[in-house]
Amino acid sequence: MINPSTGPSSKAKVQHMMYGFGDDPNPLPETVTLVEEIVVEYVTDLAHKAQDIGSKRGKLSVEDFLFLIRKDLPKLNRCMELLSMQEERKQARKAFEVDEDKLATLE
Repeated sequence: MINPSTGPSSKAKVQHMMYGFGDDPNPLPETVTLVEEIVVEYVTDLAHKAQDIGSKRGKLSVEDFLFLIRKDLPKLNRCMELLSMQEERKQARKAFEVDEDKLATLE
């Protein structure tokens, strides 16, 4: 079910995630609910731990999350890859930004 303002529901996202990891395209609703609860619990716990680490400095940062997953190399590598891709996209967007003032002076 798609909500126009927020996109697919969390259950639909979990169902897609499960399918992406090799599960049936239409898993049992109980299975989706269980996996959703596990994911929510994991993310909540991770966020609370990161907040505890960040509170010592006064703010939460990406490095707090990276610190928490430092011993889980597949997760750490994936996060580093995604952060690198995010930076590349930011640089690409910046390269295509049009400076209106410069265009006005050229005309």
